[in-house]
Amino acid sequence: MTPPQNPVSAPEHPTPAIEARALNLTLGGKKLLDDFSLNIASGELTALLGPNGAGKSSLLKVLCGEAEGGGTIRFFGKERKDYPPATLAKHLGILPQHSNLAFAFTAREVVELGSLPLQLTRKDTQALATEKMTQVDVLELQDRLYPSLSGGEKQRVHLARVLTQLSHAGDQCILMLDEPTSALDLSHQHQTLQVARTLANAGAAVIVVIHDLNLAAQYADRLVIVNHGKVQADGPPWQALTPDTIQRVYGWPVHVSKHPTQDFPVVLPAA
Repeated sequence: MTPPQNPVSAPEHPTPAIEARALNLTLGGKKLLDDFSLNIASGELTALLGPNGAGKSSLLKVLCGEAEGGGTIRFFGKERKDYPPATLAKHLGILPQHSNLAFAFTAREVVELGSLPLQLTRKDTQALATEKMTQVDVLELQDRLYPSLSGGEKQRVHLARVLTQLSHAGDQCILMLDEPTSALDLSHQHQTLQVARTLANAGAAVIVVIHDLNLAAQYADRLVIVNHGKVQADGPPWQALTPDTIQRVYGWPVHVSKHPTQDFPVVLPAA
């Protein structure tokens, strides 16, 4: 007779950094999020992909509270609405697609704005801003007036500002980047995503809205492909980036092959 076996305990699942349930958003008669649900884990870089108007940026706006889309949003197991704004600002950083700042601040002054939730001394603020500007390669711009910068330079200055803001987040850190590489040259595209990758490796939950499928495949742990306000594919790059999925979502035939020296998929147009 076979002795009874001890039941196997179910594996523990840590609380997601972000838990979104049943999000809905309609603007101008168009449904941008349709009963949308998603969990994001700490230590994970998630890329949001999809055609223009698919709902990617709208999702970030709803998650951070810029737009109200119904449903439930929790950060680290606690409803977003229950966080005091000053507390949430230390743990949630957002780099928007466009930053409307017309004041004649220097680039350094813009970066130092990120320290406002941290209540640091002037000396510590300056040191922290120098560290983050160096990290994203904008220290040489520190005395330039912000309005005089190029689009890509402005993106990198704001990234340094957000990194400054999150520098005291500890083990509860969420970074949302909305098309952070859209105005950047080749080297700064990779540098920006390397910064995001480093933060995820250190335990942050990182969400990047991006259009370049190959950059997403190279740097992200997980690809969430969105269209018509719904998830069309969700998984590691090799699982999510299939020719059938890409043609169905983007309406264009592609070939998917292995990068010649690294283990991530490369997407090339087939027509």
